[in-house]
Amino acid sequence: MTRLTQPVRLAFSDLLLLGLTRLRTRPLRAALSALGISIGIATMIVVTGIPASSQQAVLDELSTLGPNLLRAAAVPDASGQSDTAAGLPAEAVGMAGRIGPVRDASGVANVHASVRRSDKLDTTSSGSGITVLAGTPNLAELLGTTMYSGKFLSPATDKFPTVVLGAKAATWLGITSLPIGQPLPRILLNDTWFTVIGILAKSPLAPDLEQSVLVGWEAAKASLGFDGRPTVVYVRSADTAVEDVRAVLGRTLSPEQPGLVQVSRPSEALAAKRITQNAFSTLFLGLAGVALLVGGIGVANTMVISVLERRREIGLRRALGANRRQIRGQFLTESIVLCAIGGAMGAVLGVLGVIGYAESQHWPVVIPASAVLTGLGASIAVGVLAGVYPAVRASLLTPTEALAAD
Repeated sequence: MTRLTQPVRLAFSDLLLLGLTRLRTRPLRAALSALGISIGIATMIVVTGIPASSQQAVLDELSTLGPNLLRAAAVPDASGQSDTAAGLPAEAVGMAGRIGPVRDASGVANVHASVRRSDKLDTTSSGSGITVLAGTPNLAELLGTTMYSGKFLSPATDKFPTVVLGAKAATWLGITSLPIGQPLPRILLNDTWFTVIGILAKSPLAPDLEQSVLVGWEAAKASLGFDGRPTVVYVRSADTAVEDVRAVLGRTLSPEQPGLVQVSRPSEALAAKRITQNAFSTLFLGLAGVALLVGGIGVANTMVISVLERRREIGLRRALGANRRQIRGQFLTESIVLCAIGGAMGAVLGVLGVIGYAESQHWPVVIPASAVLTGLGASIAVGVLAGVYPAVRASLLTPTEALAAD
């Protein structure tokens, strides 16, 4: 009795070896075919990793500076009064501090004084763009601003003629650092000499301070004719009560004309960076998709050419007993392996690109695992799609057709 022979079922390891055979014999063609996939996956990881790292840097900065900071400023009324005439009451800082969830309050006021390095200069030669502000001793701590050199105003210096320079104001005045063990530099505010005791670092949440000269509150009253009315009040509140404080701050500082008080959150300017980055991320993700599509077409073209070149091999395998499923499996595996290698290379390049850029910007490195996994999954999906047609075409060749090919 004749027994029908059953076709040998190839194990997964055998299919994998068959898929790798052509890649070993034609490494340059395989590398060029995988290059398009690599570029697409690397781009996909880079355009998700860099914005994620940037966002984390912004969040870290906000967590340090505090998203619970509010800024209340006096604005001119409808009659066009200046901020001096329509300013906040002298008790504004104390009033803001008495709001329940408010943890700390501080204020500044423009005292409209001239700034000179020397008494030989005319008052009209005042430092261009430099504003003289009266400030409270807790201002720097409340704003999260650090000192570049020297020290900030304190209760001990509040009544004395001492000043702290903003980062830009210090540069404009030519005082970029304070000497140690030597007399401190002095500047003229109106006709009074003030000693420079500190220079501020950059102030992300209060950029106006960078081009200002800060004077003690009481010293400004005694020497510069300051009336004690702040033009800007800063408050920090409990994180969960920021919006509640924001809603009542204007009415608290100016019960009769709350519309003359503008309340804002300086941290919103920093958070706005993320919106811009998201717009560019969408664009680059589209470019990554195009690169992935081009890479997939390149792999499909390589597989079609491979089928044409290997018709005799296909015919010989069919004559030796390989069925159509095994032929399809061989070419489909080859396509998937090719794209998987390209995807792995792209993932490595993308991760290295994110690390390199984040380190150059002094950002924390954040690489979303979903981006890497999606990239690898996309490369395998491209391998399947690119290999289906060549695999089916190869399996449809009969042994006689394949062996008869020139």
